[in-house]
Amino acid sequence: MSETTTSQLTKISVAPLTDADIDGVRHVSLHDQQVKFAGTADEFLTETSETIHRHVIKRAGKIVGFFKLDTDYASQYDFCPPKMLGLRMFVVDARYQGQGLGTGAVKALLKYLPVDYRDFDWVYLTVNCRNPAAKACYQKGGFTDTGELYWGGAAGPQHIMYAAIDADNKGKAQ
Repeated sequence: MSETTTSQLTKISVAPLTDADIDGVRHVSLHDQQVKFAGTADEFLTETSETIHRHVIKRAGKIVGFFKLDTDYASQYDFCPPKMLGLRMFVVDARYQGQGLGTGAVKALLKYLPVDYRDFDWVYLTVNCRNPAAKACYQKGGFTDTGELYWGGAAGPQHIMYAAIDADNKGKAQ
């Protein structure tokens, strides 16, 4: 995998989680009302699987968030086409929210995917309907809302969003 991909706009980078990142991830936290949507750093570090790839979000070398890419997402959700990834547990530390880091991280992610996940055509996610700030972040970063809802989430209905994984990252509708 590539070492890192950086968004030129905000100098935010995304990279695979390494052992050296674990302490920094443990210091990432969310506001209490956000935990139900994304989970905690401990939950992020605990889940290991061959199909779940853990990543960090950095700003100037400091960990400010994390996320997971799920290579088996399509087999778990009927709304997903084949050859697609799932974005899960996308977290920006509460201390850095509202500064454009989430949008910068989404943009860096979409530049990173064609490099290390070129065998996939799409990346999908669900975002809770009660989390409009996260939905706006994904849209500003390059995701498109399908206009459909996923009703199986533990915290209520969720918007289904997607982006194309291609070198130009045009996010063409399917």
